[in-house]
Amino acid sequence: MKAAVIGLGVEGKKAVNSLLNHGWEVYATDLNIDVDLSGLDLPLLSMNMIEEKQTVSIVGEDITVDLGFTNPYAIEQCDAIAISPSMYGGEFATRLLEKSDLLSDVLDNHKNLFTVGITGTNGKTTTVHMLKEILENAGKKVLVGGNGGGGFSGYYDLILEANEGEYDVLLVEVCDMTLDFCKHCFDFDMIGLTNIGNDHMDVHKTIANYKDSLVRFFSDKTIFTAFNQDFNADFKQSADKTIHYFEYQDELKLFGKFNLLNAGLATAISRELKVSKDVIKSTLANFNAVEGRLDVYKINDASVYVGKTDNSDALASILSEKDFYALFLGTPRHNEVHRLDILDVAVRYNPEVIVLFPGLDDTLDIAIYRLNSLGYSGNVITVNTLDEIIELVAEYSHEKAILIGGNGQDVIIDIQERIKLISENL
Repeated sequence: MKAAVIGLGVEGKKAVNSLLNHGWEVYATDLNIDVDLSGLDLPLLSMNMIEEKQTVSIVGEDITVDLGFTNPYAIEQCDAIAISPSMYGGEFATRLLEKSDLLSDVLDNHKNLFTVGITGTNGKTTTVHMLKEILENAGKKVLVGGNGGGGFSGYYDLILEANEGEYDVLLVEVCDMTLDFCKHCFDFDMIGLTNIGNDHMDVHKTIANYKDSLVRFFSDKTIFTAFNQDFNADFKQSADKTIHYFEYQDELKLFGKFNLLNAGLATAISRELKVSKDVIKSTLANFNAVEGRLDVYKINDASVYVGKTDNSDALASILSEKDFYALFLGTPRHNEVHRLDILDVAVRYNPEVIVLFPGLDDTLDIAIYRLNSLGYSGNVITVNTLDEIIELVAEYSHEKAILIGGNGQDVIIDIQERIKLISENL
């Protein structure tokens, strides 16, 4: 079998890797000649560069990659296509799908599984892992994954895995930017919404637009929303059945009211699936923070909180519950200016120190300009390396609390691992 992968962003690269791992031949293409190919399992055999890097063709074992152009004939020879989820619904993707079948339509075993989707702005990954552990402890065989940005292997990997294995439940983390794509690819039986926040506004433009996307996504499904969630009336009109959930009331190791809501969502779905209260309670009492998500470590006198907080609502939810002496914040990509809103929130809570480090991109200069325009009167420090961050943590380790977050999941995981090692060896 051969598949064409159109677009080599996060999901596209994960699709290539998954297809190769499942024994498929791959034709991959991206119109951007300078696309970042890191993370791509590319067994390079030869490269042909044409007209001073206007186009590049890379040929490897079972794979051909064209950059700067697309070969329509190569796509026509494929059994299925895997388009970037962000392209779905666009003019180019629509034209492709008129002639070729999406992978989710060629392989459809995943549509026979009981499928639960978890979407929202913040808390998706934590909720997915909570629900996975509960269901597995209840004796279910769970296939879990989805949103490549959440650390999973991507949507196409789920489709490929479901075609080969035996599972009781398919559990999908659905990014808020891929709702229409996922509605086409998966047959959801239940959908949980963690929250609606201020993120990806470069895509949604407004919260109202984001709400309208959710209304389409929830159509004729059983949905779970927080009891106090905005737009619940709109969602109820769209959904087949609406179930409200509340903050979890029993023991939970994780910090924050937001995690109590995540646990409340996982509990509500589990109860609807007839999982016993005892299994839910014991699972959540032993649940540990997911890698890269907020966790707390003790270094000298300080509690050091480390985890991704890449939008203003995520950061505000933490700062509203705890005073921090210093905030270490990773910076966003150049094209994600809306994520600089985390600095507005940081200034509002007025820590003594704000430390900036490159998160997704080195946009330190833009972040400093934003802080200056906000009139922040505290101490601003910029660092570029993990060692520099650790030195400052040591310097502030006699204060009560430090938060390390912002943008850049991979960078924050590296910081988290280093902080954890230090904490365990003190």
